[in-house]
Order: sequence, then C-alpha cells, then structure tokens
Amino acid sequence: MSEINRAVKGTNDILPADSYKWQFVEGKMIETARMFGYEEIRVPVFEHTEVFKRSVGDTTDVVQKEMYTFDDKGGRSITLRPELTAGVVRSAIEKGLVNSALPQKVCYIGGCYRYEKPQAGRLREFHQFGVECMGAPSPNADAEVIMLAKQVLDSVGIEKISLEINSIGCPECRKNYQAALKKYFSDNIDTLCGTCKERLDRNPMRILDCKSPVCSDLAKDAPVVIDYLCDDCEAHFEGVKSHLDAAGVEYTVNPHIVRGLDYYTRTVFEFVSGDIGAQSTVCGGGRYDGLIAQMGGPSVPSLGFGMGIERLMLVLQAQNTELPMVQKCDLYIATMGDAAALKATELCYNLRNDGFKVQTDIVGRGLKAQMKFADKIGAAYTMVLGDSEIEAATAKLKNMQTGEEIAIGLNNLSDELFAALNKASLDALIEVLD
Repeated sequence: MSEINRAVKGTNDILPADSYKWQFVEGKMIETARMFGYEEIRVPVFEHTEVFKRSVGDTTDVVQKEMYTFDDKGGRSITLRPELTAGVVRSAIEKGLVNSALPQKVCYIGGCYRYEKPQAGRLREFHQFGVECMGAPSPNADAEVIMLAKQVLDSVGIEKISLEINSIGCPECRKNYQAALKKYFSDNIDTLCGTCKERLDRNPMRILDCKSPVCSDLAKDAPVVIDYLCDDCEAHFEGVKSHLDAAGVEYTVNPHIVRGLDYYTRTVFEFVSGDIGAQSTVCGGGRYDGLIAQMGGPSVPSLGFGMGIERLMLVLQAQNTELPMVQKCDLYIATMGDAAALKATELCYNLRNDGFKVQTDIVGRGLKAQMKFADKIGAAYTMVLGDSEIEAATAKLKNMQTGEEIAIGLNNLSDELFAALNKASLDALIEVLD
C-alpha cells in the first residue's frame, strides 16, 4: 500500500466498530462534569506560538522538542495545540470570563498534537478531556477537581486506579528548592543530557521531567520539593488532604510528581493505572495560580486537569470492560418490487421524523440478501413489504432476537413500533432480573 493511503505516523483512525465506545466515554465525561457545575468550551486547534511558550514554558520538553509549529501565509508563527489549558485561558481572558462571576468552570474534549515517538497510549495526535476552574483559591477547590476526575474514571468503569498527589509550592518557596536542585545536578553535570545542561541555570525543575533514561535515573535521588514548602503552601496542601479524607478518597503522597508544564503551582496530582505498562498516567493536573496573570489577564487563582482518552481506552480494553452499544437499527424494511421501495421510502422518512433508527435497501439487493444485511447490522426488527402488504396496509413485524412475528398496520406504524420496542426492552429486563 502506498504511503498516501496510510495514516500519518502517530495518528489513528477510530472506525465505526469502535466509535460508540468513544461516544459513551465522552458522554459520561461531559455528564459528570455538569454535575459539578462545568459547561463545555471549544477553542481553536491552533494558537499563536507565544501562547504556549508563555504558558507551558520554553524550558519544557513540550516547547523545546514536541510542538508542531509553522509560519502561516501572513508570516505569523502558529502552533497546533500540544495541550488545551493555554488556549482555554487565552479565551477566558479575551472573552472576559475571568472578569465575570467566579469561579468560572469549563470543560472540554479535543485533539492535541505533540511530536513524540509513537507508542501505546502516546500518539502524535491524541485526545483529551479536561476541566479548568478559574477563580477558586481554597484547598477544597483542589479536592473537588480531584474528586471530579475520580468520578469520571468511576463512571466509565475504570478499576484499580490509584491517586497520587504532591505539592510543588509557590514561586517564593521554590527558590530554595531550585537552589538545592541546582547544586545536586551541578555535582552530576557530566551525566546530564545536552538539553538538561542548558536547563540547569534556567529551570532545574525541568530536569526532573526529562525523558532521557540517564536524567530520569539521576532525578530519583534528587531533593524533593515537599521538603521546601513555605508555611502557606504546607497549610494549603494539608487542607487538600483533609478534604480528600473527608470524602473518603484514597490517595498516596508522591513527592516526585512535578508535572511537565511550567505553569503549575502548589497541588499537582495524577491518576495512575497498572494495566497499561510504562504510560501509566491516565489523568494529570493541578493548580496554576499565576498563569492567567502571566498571560496578560487579572490575578485569578485556578486549577484543572487533562485526561488522555486513548490511554483511558487502553485501560478499559486491558480490563475487558464491556461498554454499552446503542441500538444501530430499530427497524429494517425489506422490499419486493418498485412500489414497495417507494412505500418504504415514505415509511422510513416518517419513522425517522418520529425518532426511530430505520433503514431500507438502497443497493438493489434481493430479499434474501436484504434479510442477511438486516441481521448483520443488528436490526431489532424487520418488516417485509410487497404488493400484498401495501394493498392490505398491514405487514408482519419480526423480532430478530426471538423470531416472533406480529401483524401491524402500516397507517399506524410509528405507535406500533414504539410499543413493540418497549415490550422487547421490558422482556429483556425481566429475563435479566430472573
């Protein structure tokens, strides 16, 4: 197969056989977020490059190595979004959300783009669900956002997932920590990769997030930020833990979590699965109190998280979780002859207007082939139309699961189909209960 007929490396097609799973998961995500007061926001897939440099941080792997950046025809530097928080914050500033009643709670689902080595759960085009809560400084806001993430994971059937939390402090208490890190890594500078040698003076915390095996191994014994928290940051972190304890949410304090983006302050957290190997983090987030002001808006303390949908799907697959499949076709109308085909067109149009999922032959198959196709697409009921059925204004409705047939009137088809579908659902429920 020629390259033009292959998906670009690091991208993936979601075929109809799997799209219902994505629809179910995404629906649960938005539904759960709304329970917490979040409404959906949609932002452009690309932004001015400076949006990400100012927010994500120009010493991060994302900005230094992974962004898809290009000049448009007007000579402007444009970047496909590597994450969604920066674009949401830009929108909140531009459209005045951060000047409205606070907190502002928004959620989103969208594609992101990073030039990384493709592997399971980490593609160059990937999809995220996330939330941003702008204007909430208190530790119970952190706990609520964490609980929202947990409830989303619970709602889609994720099992054996663990919550890890940490605090990376504020810019003030991090000064001492940065100094300790600089001394530690300076003593081992010869073992650092070239990129991290450049980071040593500018932002040594970014070395902790380096994907180089040598740097990652060295970082294991580096000082931990939680030992350098100021009194306010320590009190905030204790408050977060108290609210999680009050809700009965289990967690582990992991002092090595720093997250890979520069805008984080104080609370950071990850939900980790043991079912998908090295790429075990399915959700990560935290507080970013200085980001909105850094991007030109007012000083509004905020926080949020991002959840990788591809990784979530891998976990569900590893757990053999069965996601509910919606009924694809309520009724398939098989036809014999031109008059029946015309009548089927009329009936299908009216039934679809009444909210039913209805199909009929549009290929020119014989009756036997039509019935095989109806079975293949999972039609709940079938009905055969010919000249005699049209003349009598009645036909037989066949339940494809039980084989039972009942006579129904074509002039009152919508009501009779509705009754049949409800009876089938009730019978299935009774069978389950029995």
